[in-house]
Amino acid sequence: MRARGAVLREARRWIATPYRHQASCRGAGCDCLGLLRGIWRALYGAEPESVPPYTPDWAEVAGAETLREAALRHLVEIDRAAAKPGDVLLFRPDLKGPAKHCAILSGPDRIIHAYWGQAVAETALTPWWRRRCVAAFAFPDLPAPDTGLISKETLWPSLS
Repeated sequence: MRARGAVLREARRWIATPYRHQASCRGAGCDCLGLLRGIWRALYGAEPESVPPYTPDWAEVAGAETLREAALRHLVEIDRAAAKPGDVLLFRPDLKGPAKHCAILSGPDRIIHAYWGQAVAETALTPWWRRRCVAAFAFPDLPAPDTGLISKETLWPSLS
């Protein structure tokens, strides 16, 4: 089952959550990565890996594509031109630096994200952001909903 609609619904539940560096608690605080982590937990349960502590300038210090590498491990990379509402966009705030900001695409020209000094908000995907978008990812498909029917694997074998 495609995750995009569920991702977008969950992202909108986080709107107005204050910005808090390294946090990931809806209503209390999050940063851009914390928003993605919270969406993941709401849809899939436990996070796929623990996040080490990081500073606001973490990407500039090492110059590594840490955020992109993590996205490649847990999300499905897609062509940026094919991104749809509910997909994740990665940005390079400094055009010469690594990707260090992420957002959920919420419409053709809108994103939901948390950024320094602001709460989670749905904002315009302006030309400034578009120039800095370097990758797009989809969340993995959601497991099929439990139908409540007993599968053959769960039936006791007949002893007759």
